[in-house]
Amino acid sequence: MELQGLTNCETLVMKTVWDAERELDLADITLRVNEAYDKEWKPQTVSTFLARLVKKGYLKNYRQGRVFYYQILVPQKEYLGKLAEGFLKFWKQENVDIFLAALEK
Repeated sequence: MELQGLTNCETLVMKTVWDAERELDLADITLRVNEAYDKEWKPQTVSTFLARLVKKGYLKNYRQGRVFYYQILVPQKEYLGKLAEGFLKFWKQENVDIFLAALEK
């Protein structure tokens, strides 16, 4: 599956979901993303980002009573692997040792 790229805002929301120890609802995600990244986003704003993440296939939502919860479909490790792969391809660094050495500095 080809992963679509994420905007900076989508990345903050997705990271918030990845960091959680359980599936979250909109209120939890809004609270956590605002606290973690010093934002003042309204639930409607976060809901927009969540809808984009669902459309891109990163999350799935389901309803439990009156509340929608969000379930991870793309694990963080898979996303980070695709990011690293794209980075290496862009910079034409076929030698991973060079890449890793650059990270140590």
